[in-house]
Amino acid sequence: MIRQTLLILSVCSVVAASELTHEFKNPAFSGEGYSNHVLAMEQLRYQREKEIADALASAAAKAKREEEQTTLNKFLNNVESRIYAQLSKQLVDNMFTDDGSTSGTAEIEGATIYWVKDTSADTISITVTETDGTVTDITVPLTGFGF
Repeated sequence: MIRQTLLILSVCSVVAASELTHEFKNPAFSGEGYSNHVLAMEQLRYQREKEIADALASAAAKAKREEEQTTLNKFLNNVESRIYAQLSKQLVDNMFTDDGSTSGTAEIEGATIYWVKDTSADTISITVTETDGTVTDITVPLTGFGF
């Protein structure tokens, strides 16, 4: 009985078939979604180039930082800073002394520093003219400092 049932079921099965068709899944071959495919490929290329450029810029900045942190460069920066501090101290001392000088000029790296002492107004006017023509005016009182 079981054999007969299995035999009947195997003979009565419905067979369905359809036509076999082949389609490419890659949009470069099929043409469907091609613009999205090209856009995605271009975005990947751009990201790779940007990562390479960023890595090169980072390496260059690291090399520059390492060069600036050498003992010799630290020493030279310290010497330069002390020289500028000494020059500015001498300039300020000349402005505030009562030796009869009422004006002075200094030039540092192309910028001109000109000062005038106005005893009637009790002020010192400082004019800094940079190499690009930018002018900065500073007025300092001679008295009234309450330290």
